[in-house]
Amino acid sequence: MTSPDTSTAISVAIVDDQQLLRAGFSMVIGSQPDLTVVAEAGDGRTAVQVLRDTTADVVLMDIRMPHLDGLSATAQLVEHWGRTRPVHAPRIIILTTFDVDEYALEAIRAGASGFLLKDAPPEEMLSAIRTVHSGDAVIAPSTTKRLLARMITPLPAEQLAHSPQADIIASLTDRERDVTLLIAKGRSNTEIAAELFVAEATVKTHVGRILQKFGARDRVQIVVAAYENGLVRPGE
Repeated sequence: MTSPDTSTAISVAIVDDQQLLRAGFSMVIGSQPDLTVVAEAGDGRTAVQVLRDTTADVVLMDIRMPHLDGLSATAQLVEHWGRTRPVHAPRIIILTTFDVDEYALEAIRAGASGFLLKDAPPEEMLSAIRTVHSGDAVIAPSTTKRLLARMITPLPAEQLAHSPQADIIASLTDRERDVTLLIAKGRSNTEIAAELFVAEATVKTHVGRILQKFGARDRVQIVVAAYENGLVRPGE
């Protein structure tokens, strides 16, 4: 059996207080030639210490942990990476359960890149890691959309005009608005290009401008804004 090339493999860190779950994730991830586990932590405080200067590309982060919860750990790490390595900051995937932890949305606002259900099939976890590393789409679109729809309540009509993002949304060009809507529906750049009959490079340019306008580091934050401001309704 050929050993994976760890110099080019996507490096993953696993943060969860359940040792059995960490071991299971590590075994599945380690079985892939393009993925490698480089760090583990059993609580948020240790995670911050271990991952501040990590080589990991993607972090699987549980929310409910002793000493420091995943929300606080995510916020601290994202803030640190934003100062020390803004271009190549690791991506954080929040581990959650189907009943939706109340803090999951706050973790997204703090800079996490999406959700992964703890009981998701192995192939969904592997796909999520690869997708969030590529930065091309909101991870596990069906899962992320379903959980966001359950957690996000659109602002009342009378508050929309005074939303902090109202001016940003108003500043979007027609094409940027189209791209924003498709991002919110979980489309990848390739799918957006096909739907709008434009080159993928053009889509990437639009996505970059949209991220800049929203001050977002990740597409999933655009999804949150789209739901909150009524651009996309649950079930669409």
